[in-house]
Amino acid sequence: MLFNLVRRSVVVCVVALLAALAASIAAAEFEETPSQVNLLPKYRQECAACHIAYPPGMLPAASWQRILGNLQHHFGTDASLDADSVRQISTWLAANSATDATAHAAPPEDRITRSSWFRQEHAEVPAAAWKRPMIKSASNCAACHTRAEQGNFNEHFIRLPQ
Repeated sequence: MLFNLVRRSVVVCVVALLAALAASIAAAEFEETPSQVNLLPKYRQECAACHIAYPPGMLPAASWQRILGNLQHHFGTDASLDADSVRQISTWLAANSATDATAHAAPPEDRITRSSWFRQEHAEVPAAAWKRPMIKSASNCAACHTRAEQGNFNEHFIRLPQ
């Protein structure tokens, strides 16, 4: 009888440990894993004033340089900055930009949403979804990626507005 009681206690402990391990693994999977490096405060201040501060790894350095070189015509808006701010942001973006082979190819018009990796990642999103009032365009990452502001684009944190 004592043996059965000990055996039952061991089984209960093992099951509890396995459940705790499974919960820990699940929590780690959903943990925030920001794709952004620590953002340069000047970058966050200037760029995130109008849109999310896109992670620098979303574009190659050459694209960022062209974007910063034409801020007076920044996708239809005058986003001009003083020379010192441009220099700081440019240096930081170059150091943290995309380096892998797929991201090296500059997308048409240096638009993140026209890059091959973006199109591949969003292939299952119906074209009509981009026109929904809550989304408005593919560049509005935060409309669907609920943790985009933190640089977390994990698929577990996606909510497609209706």
